[in-house]
Amino acid sequence: MVVGGKGTRLRPLTVHTPKSMLPCAGVPFLAHLLARAKAAGVTHLVLATSYRAELFSDKFGDGTELGLELEYVTEDTPLGTGGALRNVADRLRAGPDDPVLIFNGDILSGHDIGAQLATHRATRADVTLHLAEVADARAYGCVPTDETGRVSAFLEKLPEPVTNQINAGCYVFRRRVLDEIPAGRVISVERETFPALLARGARVQAYVDSAYWLDVGTPAAFVRGSADLVLGRAPSPAVPPVDGEALVLPGARVAPDAKLTGGACVGAGAQVGPGAYVDGSVLLDGAVIGDGTAVRGSAVGSGARIGAECVLDGAVIGDGAVIGDGNELRAGIRVWTGAVLADGAVRFSSDM
Repeated sequence: MVVGGKGTRLRPLTVHTPKSMLPCAGVPFLAHLLARAKAAGVTHLVLATSYRAELFSDKFGDGTELGLELEYVTEDTPLGTGGALRNVADRLRAGPDDPVLIFNGDILSGHDIGAQLATHRATRADVTLHLAEVADARAYGCVPTDETGRVSAFLEKLPEPVTNQINAGCYVFRRRVLDEIPAGRVISVERETFPALLARGARVQAYVDSAYWLDVGTPAAFVRGSADLVLGRAPSPAVPPVDGEALVLPGARVAPDAKLTGGACVGAGAQVGPGAYVDGSVLLDGAVIGDGTAVRGSAVGSGARIGAECVLDGAVIGDGAVIGDGNELRAGIRVWTGAVLADGAVRFSSDM
C-alpha cells in the first residue's frame, strides 16, 4: 500500500498530517483502504511510508486491532510510485509467481477486488490494473485495451481521449515483476514500469468497471469523498454509525436548531452553534462553527474557529485558523494553518 505522499494539493490540511491519515468520514482515510483490503481476504499488508511516517504506526500499530498484520517501510527520500513498490518488495511473502495486491493511498473505490484478482489469475497476467470508466477522461491519462482486455498503451492527457478508461490506482502484480524494478532510485510505475512491460511483450491486463471511484487528492474531492462515505454512496466497512444525513462523532456538540445535511461530518469535540447550517462538509476535531454560519462543501481544520454569520462555500480552513464574524469565503479559498482574519475582513478573496 503506497502512502508516502505529502499531499501538497490538499494543503493546508496536510501541513502536519499525511493525506492518507486525514480524517475522512470519521476515521483516517487509510482506515477505509485497510477495511476494504481485509474484506477482500488480505491478511498481511506492507505500508510504503515517507512523510510523517511515525503517525501511521502510532495509529495502527501492528494491525492486531484491525485483524490484520501490518508492516511499515519508510523511504528516507521519496522514490516515486515504482521506487516505493521496489522498496517494500523484500518484505513480501508471496512466491515469484504469486499475486501481490497494490493500493494507492489516495483512492476511494467500490470496485470488486476479488474479481480483479480472479481476472489476474484467469489471464495469467504479469500485472492486472483496475481501470475505471469515467464520463470525461480529458483530465486523466487514458488506458486503451484490446478485445481480450489486454492493455495496449498508456496515453497522457488528450483533448480527445481514445477511451474513457483510466488508471484507477489498484494493481495486482506477479511478485517477480516487482523484484525486477530497479532498486534505490526514483521510478514512476505509470510512466516507466508499465510502458516498459508493454514494450517487452509482458501481459498487462485490465479489470474494467464503472463502480464508485474517486481520487481524493484535492480538497474538493476529499470533502466529496467524506460525504459520499457518510451517505453510503461509497462503500467502506470502517464508517462509524451514521444518523440520517450526517455523522457526528462522540464529544461533538451541535445546537438543537443547527442543521446538518449532505453527508456532513462533525469531528470529536467540534461545536456547531445555534442556527448554523453545515452541508456536505468536513469539520475536523475541535473545530468551532459560530452562530448562524453556513458551511457548504468545505473542510475546516482541527481546532479552527469560524465566527458568527459567516459563509464558507468550497473553502478550506487550516488547523487552528481563526475566522472572525461576518466573513464570506467561497470558490476554493484556502486559509492557512494558524491564520487570523478579523471580523468582516474577507469577501471572495484568494489564499490566506
